[in-house]
Amino acid sequence: PTSTTRTSSRGVSVATSKEDRRSSLTSLHSTAGSEGCASVAAAMEEQGKLIAIIGDEDTVTGFLLAGIGHRTAESSNFLVVKPDTALPVMEAAFREYTNREDVGIILINQHCANLLRHLLKDYDKTIPTVLEIPSKNEPYDAEQDYIMQRVNMIMGGSG
Repeated sequence: PTSTTRTSSRGVSVATSKEDRRSSLTSLHSTAGSEGCASVAAAMEEQGKLIAIIGDEDTVTGFLLAGIGHRTAESSNFLVVKPDTALPVMEAAFREYTNREDVGIILINQHCANLLRHLLKDYDKTIPTVLEIPSKNEPYDAEQDYIMQRVNMIMGGSG
């Protein structure tokens, strides 16, 4: 594979392929000792924030195939919601994603968001931004989407 890089907003050259990033981070860590650890942290920060997703199996699988998946020994950035998934599990995932520093956007299927509406109504942070998306099996209703409700209120409509 060819090596590709981009220049970040800070003027730093950043590897764009996973292999190049992994190689760069490994060499930074192994050659610079504790300074390398700081460089690794800076490089990870430079890569940006993650997209988290809470949704049905088809939606989550599609986004994982598109490359948004991130899993460590402690956590991941996705939750597959099945018919037997307990509400406390969904609530815990939502709370975790909204409190993580490395998450910038949370995508949530609208039928899942409807179950978490009590949390969404109280959620007032800008980042991570929560976006409701349709699923393959459930229709999307803009009147239920809390962002669309807020936009409607700002624009002077009823909501």
